[in-house]
Amino acid sequence: MAKTDRSQADIPFDSPYRHGFVRLAACVPAIALADPAANAAETLKLVRQGHDRHIALMVFPELGLSGYSIDDLLLQDALLEAVESGIETLVQASVDLAPVFAVGAPLRFEGRLFNTAVIIHRGEILGVVPKTFLPNYREYYERRWFASGLGVAGRTITVAGRAAPFGTDQLFRSTGSAPFTFHAEICEDVWTPNPPSTLGALGGAEILLNLSASNIVIGKADARRLLCASQSMRCQAIYAYSAAGVGESTTDNAWDGQASIFELGELLTESGRFPTESTMAVVDVDVARVRQERMRTGSFGDSVAARQAETAFRVQAFAFDAPTSPLALARAVDRYPFVPDDENKLAEQCLEAYAVQVQGLAQRLRSTGLKRLVIGVSGGLDSTQALLVACRVMDQLGLPRADILAFTMPGFATSDRTKANAWTLMNTLGVTGAELDIRPTARQMLADLGHPFAAGEPVYDVTFENVQAGLRTDYLFRIANQRGGLVVGTGDLSELALGWCTYGVGDHMSHYNPNSSVPKTLIQHLIRFVAGSGEVGAAGEAVLRDILATEISPELVPAAAGGKTQATEDFVGPYALQDFNLFHLTRYGMAPSKIAWLAGCAWGDVERGAWPSAVPDSERRAYSPAEIKGWLRLFLTRFFANQFKRSAVPNGPKISSGGALSPRGDWRMPSDARVDAWLTELETNAPD
Repeated sequence: MAKTDRSQADIPFDSPYRHGFVRLAACVPAIALADPAANAAETLKLVRQGHDRHIALMVFPELGLSGYSIDDLLLQDALLEAVESGIETLVQASVDLAPVFAVGAPLRFEGRLFNTAVIIHRGEILGVVPKTFLPNYREYYERRWFASGLGVAGRTITVAGRAAPFGTDQLFRSTGSAPFTFHAEICEDVWTPNPPSTLGALGGAEILLNLSASNIVIGKADARRLLCASQSMRCQAIYAYSAAGVGESTTDNAWDGQASIFELGELLTESGRFPTESTMAVVDVDVARVRQERMRTGSFGDSVAARQAETAFRVQAFAFDAPTSPLALARAVDRYPFVPDDENKLAEQCLEAYAVQVQGLAQRLRSTGLKRLVIGVSGGLDSTQALLVACRVMDQLGLPRADILAFTMPGFATSDRTKANAWTLMNTLGVTGAELDIRPTARQMLADLGHPFAAGEPVYDVTFENVQAGLRTDYLFRIANQRGGLVVGTGDLSELALGWCTYGVGDHMSHYNPNSSVPKTLIQHLIRFVAGSGEVGAAGEAVLRDILATEISPELVPAAAGGKTQATEDFVGPYALQDFNLFHLTRYGMAPSKIAWLAGCAWGDVERGAWPSAVPDSERRAYSPAEIKGWLRLFLTRFFANQFKRSAVPNGPKISSGGALSPRGDWRMPSDARVDAWLTELETNAPD
């Protein structure tokens, strides 16, 4: 089938199809045993629902047109003729229906019976795929009726008087305005060491379908999830699984109708099990993300090359065109991609993040032969997190916390609140605390520079700010020299991405930075985790919660006449949004317009989607499309302009799969790269 004239430009911005998503359904129809006409009618009912819901691809259970559990009735000519009639009904009815769909059917070919997946779209049978691996153990007797599709390739089958490609060597590719490629396998195929879908993925299929029957026993649902998730992750693909449900014979088995869809190892949606009527699990899958992940993972490409001779597939083309009207995303988008919404998972990941940070800093301290840590404590989020890590390091190494030399270093804009919190924190944690007032030295340096502030003028420029930031770090390094310590960095991943750090002898530099790949949104949760753990006592919990409630500020510029303090997020944007932008740009290489659209899905409505329970109501807010686009524009500009800072960062451990920005780890880019192409894409493709 030829490619249509429609293109992505015909799809509205407010549609998942515009951004590389495809709507996918795993269907579980109610089965009428050995009644292909009734089963075809029920299948057609779901396909029509799929058409109304703008679904692109639908997968149905194994042998869904006949019923799986009909045993020797599979060998009856009356049944097999009725199956072909049912297929003809579906083919004819599909002419005016948009979805492409895969149904299970027993079909005769050259004197043998095959368990097959029949792929149908708009009045055509695109292809028929036989099952490769036939279970013949325990409750399964498939070899009694079926022949294996192993080695069957390049053939043509006649179904209901229609010729169709037949074999396991087939991929199905949309050449319409919503491009995607899929592969089909059947039940037992995925339970084997070498599932056919592996080769399908290496051949270019982003979506892998499994038409299954699969009776249920205790624990089997978890086994299926494990198999499908691992195949999805290993093949860097989307995996859609549909198992038979209500209507199958319960003479000796039961059927739970499990329908699940996975993307890159993650379960996106699952139907309710043991349904009493027809059902389907529907979700928008990110095919573009799959392509990006494969492109950036060299070992996937190597696997394609290694198995090239085995991945010669016939590609059956069809044209699926996305709807030209706006369409809401059928999928949850995490507001905080670095932070899981689930409380148990969040607690588990907080423990793991601390373990990584502690291991990194402990190993660095151990390898230097030093016994002391030197750290500046501001009463803000980052230094608090770094100090908590430092305390755990000393505890793990059997060293006294008193050997952590912690300094609060007030400048011209340090508030009483943050200074008091810094002292309370140091005293509560049992470290050696001290105060080092940088203001006299800063005044002297500003005077030496001839800065107007030294003459009494209220000039608070970047020099005024960086003199203070630089002096703090300079003092810490000299103290470390004097007292045999290691300077612990406090700056985080979000600040590094935005260039919100003073280069060189400033908060940019340290001997080792355990926070270097921890974004601001995760640091907040790590501190909340400790505050609620009971390990710091009532006083410690109180100060940690007050630090969390304090507006994020560098406290370098005195408050204005109206009392408004210097607020970091006024300059660099809300960290919640900027962390969202950072994750999707660096982890998945998404176009700015797609990031903006996803941010709208995540942040456009306070009531839509889940929030991590620890996020207070005061921080639960929405952003307009104009705000999202504006802050993304700023993010891109700052991200490109400040690469030179990331090219010279101190060592620090990678924390999350979201990535790090060290040039020795996840991220490499030239310091003089231009941002124009990204800004142009954003301005051209993302409306205000």
